Amino acid sequence: MPNDRPDPTALSRLRTGLLIREARATAALTQSELAERVGTKQSVISRWERGVEEPRIGTLARLLRACGFEVDLAFRRLDDVDRAQISQHLDMTPAQRLRSLENVAAFVANARPREAVDA
Repeated sequence: MPNDRPDPTALSRLRTGLLIREARATAALTQSELAERVGTKQSVISRWERGVEEPRIGTLARLLRACGFEVDLAFRRLDDVDRAQISQHLDMTPAQRLRSLENVAAFVANARPREAVDA
């Protein structure tokens, strides 16, 4: 079954041109048709899709809506904390946490130092 929506991604890693192209293709629209729907020129859509220029976030939302998609933004702290992993650890029993830590310690102890790999 083909995917019926573009893949979600973090805005900081967003390849805007690819997202626009995927949404447009999924909606079976040409660049000209999309341009007409959002009130711009086909050449502008082309520049956005090729990554020559980037649309503003509001324009990106309009483009995606014109392709039949709703835009959701999620704000997360940029602290490199994996909250899902924290939640999993909090759900563990003390014995499960201890086993998990032992596994990590064994992995680290068996990892070869970088100098040995480079030598």
